[in-house]
Amino acid sequence: MTEKIYVFDTTLRDGEQSPGASMNTAEKLEIARQLVRLGVDVIEAGFPVSSPGDFESVRAIGDEVGDAVVVCALSRAVANDIEVAADALANAKRPRLHTGIGVSESHLRDKLHITGDEALERAVAAVKLARTFVEDVEFYAEDAGRAEPMFLYRVIEAVIAAGATVVNIPDTTGYAYPENFGALIGGLFDHVKGIEDVIVSVHCHNDLGMATANALAGVKAGARQIECTINGIGERAGNTATEEVVMAIRQRPDIFGADTSINTREITRTSRLVSNITGIVVQPNKAIVGANAFAHSSGIHQDGVLKERSTYEIIDPADVGVGGSSIVLSARSGRHALQHRLQELGFELVEEEFEPIYAAFLELADKKKEVYDEDLEALVGESERTVNDVYHLKAVQVVCGEPGIPTATVELVTQDGEHLIDSSHGTGPVDAVYKAINRLIDVPNELSEFSVKAVTRGIDALGEVTIRVTSADGRVFTGRGAHSDIIVASAKAYTNALNRLLTSQKPTITEEL
Repeated sequence: MTEKIYVFDTTLRDGEQSPGASMNTAEKLEIARQLVRLGVDVIEAGFPVSSPGDFESVRAIGDEVGDAVVVCALSRAVANDIEVAADALANAKRPRLHTGIGVSESHLRDKLHITGDEALERAVAAVKLARTFVEDVEFYAEDAGRAEPMFLYRVIEAVIAAGATVVNIPDTTGYAYPENFGALIGGLFDHVKGIEDVIVSVHCHNDLGMATANALAGVKAGARQIECTINGIGERAGNTATEEVVMAIRQRPDIFGADTSINTREITRTSRLVSNITGIVVQPNKAIVGANAFAHSSGIHQDGVLKERSTYEIIDPADVGVGGSSIVLSARSGRHALQHRLQELGFELVEEEFEPIYAAFLELADKKKEVYDEDLEALVGESERTVNDVYHLKAVQVVCGEPGIPTATVELVTQDGEHLIDSSHGTGPVDAVYKAINRLIDVPNELSEFSVKAVTRGIDALGEVTIRVTSADGRVFTGRGAHSDIIVASAKAYTNALNRLLTSQKPTITEEL
């Protein structure tokens, strides 16, 4: 039988402790509504005694969510903290008070300046007081990850006897590692009387990058609640990421034999909302919700995913609310990926048509981090424009600057394979290029329009130049060229326009012959 794992979301309390992540009441309410849609079991709404804003947020969220989820408020093992938290929770349909005290030698000696027996006494008193206000009381043993295990077990047994319904074992400093933390949780079930009557919770931090692994080790050892935050935000290096533990448990029933009640299709939406409100950007390679989580750049991976998604994806992107896998076209992409994307864009190309486009794609991909759809459309257009060229632009070299005279050297190749090279100077690099081309292609024309635009975004964007030339008899011809170098694009556009002009004259020349 699949066991239930409760998701205790502390984005609005511990997550807000990320530097710069402070939220007002309206923003917390917006996130709380989304957490309800996500399906979390508990929302830790704040630390009421810490500020009037936190008090109001807890009160407002308790009013807002009704009986959809448990609303929790944090307090220290201090009477005033507990009373203020209880007041903030007064209207909540399913309130929980979360109180506790440090249990490691470091916290007892250096922060609290008390003995272990004094800490135990305060813990019991706090739980008993909290139980006079609410039936659901969670006790946290702060810094349990560095505590002496037998002392921790004494404290936990005492607070259970005092009325705690949930016991939280935090790795507050991210010090533990999975085997060690799992053994600590397992020890509760071996040494603590009454442990079977409460929910054991784990609250792990990511200082050594092991928050998710430690939380999952806790589940394997018997914990049935995970305290986590959206995107893993939180104090210092952050907390266990909600999306990571949820999907790890969902994907590996063979290991955990458990599941959560999370609506995973709301994960991405929730992640983006929290990121937008807190201003904390999700790193691209972040598991589950990062921009690259379902993006494939390697040609080998792309080929596999296009044949069968599961070859390189263990999660269906749709399961977490992502539209689908992303094939990122780059210098590492292969023929299969490029052909697939061109087909999606509506281009059905035979092998002879595809090969020059693939060659142009590789040349462009070597210059850019990513090749976009607009780049591909421009490359196909460029290929189509040059199929019947009278002259093909082979090379362009420009020297310009201030001071100096802009000078251009151009190499063209005729349909017969003859290579033509000439140079010229002008008022600017494009003018110099056009004059050099005119020396090679002696056809009267006047440049009547010149425009340039970026085809794609970024500093390495492909540029597209569109020009219009007017022939001696007044006809107008349009030329286009695309390239990552705007001077080369200008040369391509001009050559394209002149090729069109020359091609239009061929029937007349034939008749004269």
